[in-house]
Parts: sequence; C-alpha cells; structure tokens
Amino acid sequence: MSTKRSALNETGFGGDLRGIGRLTVDAITGVTDLVESVHATIAALPGPLGAPVYDPTRGLTGQVYRGVRGITRLVGGALDLGLAQVAPWLDRIDSLPQRDAAISALNGVLGDHLDDTGNPLAIGMRLCSGGRPLPSGRKALSAALPQASGKVLVLVHGLCMNDRQWRWNGHDHGAALAHDAGWTPVYLRYNSGRRISRNGRDFSIQLERLLRDWPVPVERLAIVCHSMGGLVARSACHAAAQARHGWIDTLDSLVFLGTPHQGAPLERAGSWFDTVIQLSPYTAPFARLGKIRSAGIQDLRHGNLLDSDWRAHADRKRAGADARADTRTPVPLPKGVRSYAMAVSTDARAARDSGEQRRDDPPSGDGLVPVASALGQHRNPAFDLRIPASRQWLGYGLHHLDLLGDAQVYAQLRRWLKPGRQPR
Repeated sequence: MSTKRSALNETGFGGDLRGIGRLTVDAITGVTDLVESVHATIAALPGPLGAPVYDPTRGLTGQVYRGVRGITRLVGGALDLGLAQVAPWLDRIDSLPQRDAAISALNGVLGDHLDDTGNPLAIGMRLCSGGRPLPSGRKALSAALPQASGKVLVLVHGLCMNDRQWRWNGHDHGAALAHDAGWTPVYLRYNSGRRISRNGRDFSIQLERLLRDWPVPVERLAIVCHSMGGLVARSACHAAAQARHGWIDTLDSLVFLGTPHQGAPLERAGSWFDTVIQLSPYTAPFARLGKIRSAGIQDLRHGNLLDSDWRAHADRKRAGADARADTRTPVPLPKGVRSYAMAVSTDARAARDSGEQRRDDPPSGDGLVPVASALGQHRNPAFDLRIPASRQWLGYGLHHLDLLGDAQVYAQLRRWLKPGRQPR
C-alpha cells in the first residue's frame, strides 16, 4: 500500500518534509516581522495607550530586517527544491495513523494558511471509505464499494480530526450502523482550519457528485456530524439550496453530535485576549500571535456558517464596534429533514439524581461545547434551531470525544437511524 493513496494530504513523508520546511520559513519571517514591529514601536516612543506603530523600520535597521527575510526565503527555496528531488522516494513509505492525526491537528490550527500558501501539508477535501478517497465515476465507485446499498450514511468529523478517527475506543458509528441497520458509510475528510462556509460549499459539491455516481438507486441519505462537522453540514445544506443541488432533496436525517451551533466559549476567550493585548502599542505587535488560530477556529466563536457572517464580524472589528455582537445571518435547519441533536455533560448523573444540583442550574457541558449550544438553543428566537425535545438527547458523565464511542450514544443514534424510512 502506498502513501500516495492513503495519506490524508495525498502526499507522504517527502511532502511532509517540504511542508515543514515551508512552515519553518514562514515562522522565521513571521518572528522577524514581530521583532521589527516591536523595534519600531520602541523607537517611536508612543504613549502607553497610544496608537500602535505598524510602519517598518528605516535606514540601516530596515535593511538588516529585509536582509534576514531575504536570506531566509532564499535558503528555504533552495531547501524546498532539494527536497522535491527526493520526495517521490519518501512518499512510498506507508502512512501511519499517528502521522495522520498530527497532520489533522496541524490543519485545524493552521489549515487556512497551509491552504492559501499551497503547502503540501494542507488536506484536500475528499469522501473516503476505509481511509481511502473514493474514485469518481459510477463504474469506479461501484468497484470501490461492491456492497453499496441504497442507504447512504455520510459522517463528518470535527476540528483537528480526520475520517479515520471515527474509530474511537474500538467503535466506529459508521461501521456499526452498516452492520446493524444496513447503511453504507462514507466519511468526509477535510481541512478543518479553512472557513466553515468554504468547506460547506465544497462539501455540497462532493455530495452532489457522490449521489450522481452512486452504484444503486439512493433510497435514503443521512449525515452524522461530530462537533464542527455539524456546522460544515449546515453550511452545505444552505449552499445546496442556493446552488439547487439535488442531494438536499434526498437528505433524510441530520444528526449533530456535540455541534457548537451557537459558538464555542474557548474561541471567545481567545478573541478577548486579542482585544486586550492591543490596548497598548507596546503589546499590540504580539496580537499577531493570537491570530495564529485558523479561520475555522475563529468561525467557532459564534458558529459562523456563511461568508457574510465572518465578513460582517471583521468589518465591525475594523470599525471599532462591539466585536461581541452576533453578526450572523439566521440559517434554519433544512425543511423536510429530520434533525437530531446530542449533547453530553461532564456532570455525573448520580449528583443530579440525588438533588445536589439545582433544577435551575444548567449542566456544565462536555468540556468544549455548552449543552444549550449543542442542542441548538438560543435566547434569540431567530437563532434557536427549534429541534423538538423528542429529537434531543443529553448524556451525563461524558466528555466531548465520548460522543464518538460511548455505548449509550450509539444506542440512541441507532434508534434515530433505524431501518425503514420514517415519516418526517
């Protein structure tokens, strides 16, 4: 088995070395920019709360900084050229799960930068089965999925993860549902550091092609999403409606596992840090370190689904308006689709049952996503997803990743996706 076919980013260890080399060059030039900015600020001597200094240094000092950047890029280009000669040989080495996990995590944190710069470490979006990208064309797809049924199940992973990581503690929701309910699982692989809206559009195109090439008539289509994957799926549904893609009319069920529909508090904390650190011109240069968070992670702040969501937030920030305001456009769940939401809480069920936790004291969440956000609840009716109570499920004593392999989570998932088309 060659890495060229199985690696997450369609390359192997040779591509990894080239990608790491380019990242190293980017890091050195970035640090040089930071040091120069601090140098320029100190030389200008602004007041403690004055305006930041963004102009580069001049004269001999400026020449030194430009020289450092130039030499770094020159050496980096030569290194990349040399590695390109040996990369095809290194790419023959089989990919390892540990390598794939590391690349997925890197894409989650820096994926937009990797994609924008054409870095070999960037993960391309593909629909996969058994860790391998599915081919295009009905004949090729039929050969790749000889046991394909008319019930198509697409699983969408979350931030910093990949399609292979649906197997958690020896359990895979897709494989289990194939065995127990006759679904044919297909797994989406994507760069989770890109904008959610862009991933959503690409996902919609992928689904349109998949159903066009499916070897047998499609009876049911269901999407199961974990964490950020739910936002990507919702964005794809909106994109499909705009582009009039046919798969949205076939979609039968949409299941969210710990999806931060209303945003993630950890990203809000990071944005708050960015705001505070820019109050002084002497610390403002370091704000760029906080911006290392990918565009995908930043979209989690309010659960952005559309281009207009993150653009409106950026415009408000540039204008000095309240960045905490919700700038999203309300996006309802697709009509005629049964939508389900699961949330888990680290609270122990025993503590709640014994009355130690007051009825008006909400569950603490799963460590990453609040319960209300995972269930699509919002104090503003325009953003409340209005998922019926009968299609919600809350588990106790569980963490965010337990949604991938816990037995009671799967039992509920199986009940929702039981055999036979159910009335919507």
